[in-house]
Amino acid sequence: MARRALILLESDTTGAGPLYVQAAKRLGFHPITLSTDPAQYDYLAAEGNEAIRVDTDDLDALIHECSRLRATYDIAGITSAREPVYATVGKLCRYFELPGPNPVSIERCCDKFAQRELLAEAGVPTPAYRVATDATDVESSAAGIGLPVILKPVTGSGSRGVRLCRNVDELAEHTAYLLGGKHIWRSPPRILVEEFALGSHYIVQIMGNEIIGITAADFGPPPHFVFHEATFPARLTDGDHKRIADISLSCLRALGLGWGPTNIELRWTKRGPVVIEVNPRLAGTPDPQMVQLAYGIDLVTEHIKLVTGDEWNLRRRHSHSAAGRILVPDRDGTLDWIGGVSRALAVPGVAEVKLYVESKTPIVRKGDVRDNVGHVIAASSSSLAETEAILQRAVELIEWSITPFPAPSQ
Repeated sequence: MARRALILLESDTTGAGPLYVQAAKRLGFHPITLSTDPAQYDYLAAEGNEAIRVDTDDLDALIHECSRLRATYDIAGITSAREPVYATVGKLCRYFELPGPNPVSIERCCDKFAQRELLAEAGVPTPAYRVATDATDVESSAAGIGLPVILKPVTGSGSRGVRLCRNVDELAEHTAYLLGGKHIWRSPPRILVEEFALGSHYIVQIMGNEIIGITAADFGPPPHFVFHEATFPARLTDGDHKRIADISLSCLRALGLGWGPTNIELRWTKRGPVVIEVNPRLAGTPDPQMVQLAYGIDLVTEHIKLVTGDEWNLRRRHSHSAAGRILVPDRDGTLDWIGGVSRALAVPGVAEVKLYVESKTPIVRKGDVRDNVGHVIAASSSSLAETEAILQRAVELIEWSITPFPAPSQ
């Protein structure tokens, strides 16, 4: 009998990618990662995981590679933790008659302007927005909405290219960055100019059409939107939880989603919950780990069950609380040393401490997910306040030193 394989398109080094490989092995599958550049994922080689180089932007090349693999393996399913290739996952699943997401719905959702248009048509509350293709468009759109505004690429993830512009100088600076060749576009440049919705930030964790729970999240300092801390479940009244859940389900209907994982980001503004973004995938670290610690639901494992034709189980095993902190440097320079992992792990209630970088690594902050250098996750069966206190004690034990780069010679 042929060995059952799970095909994973691309991955990541800090988020859900390694979790998918580990869960696939636990379920008895042989994980095979297809990537344009497998070497970028250190853990694949370090753990002896199979990876194949193939252009993941080329559907025909992927079909050819999967067809070749079927001569050796029984391909049980195809999936990914990466949003940019998730529509391609849907197309491959359709081609090979495997369970998978609707690629049309995924493509519309990953286009932030198309997503906004569909949500607006369905009456879902969102920030005011316009789309721009050049500096003049950006300037007039911002004037129409009113500063401050957020500029973000219409396609992309991980907060790449996303910035709060509080005045005309910041607006011109970031427009020049996005359109001047520094930002890498996967499609013709289009910029979403968006009202800055001020309020508490929440992330709704969804599998299929079921609300698993709601995370409360905080960002680092503006003008960027780098996640700093998250707690699960969020402190919400039953009424507020229901309002967020109802709006989230409206998003699924408007966008034709409801198969597999979705995470929806909202802000609670003066006019109530406002949808910032719908992402047709699992949220990144630390959300899946926090859900598992708090409720005993392994979202990655349950997703793999779905894509391989098995029945998932989304029943809560318990009701605890969890909190996570993303470690982000406060300056550019050379990382002299970083440590404290063993001491942090020794704090009772700490579930996970992971560093993504090593000593002597150059640190050049970009204002997005690439700035993250590690994370700490804690959980407890007592109050959320106690869990947050455990997390803080552990975070204080993680230390590092960064020597600024030499000033350029005159």
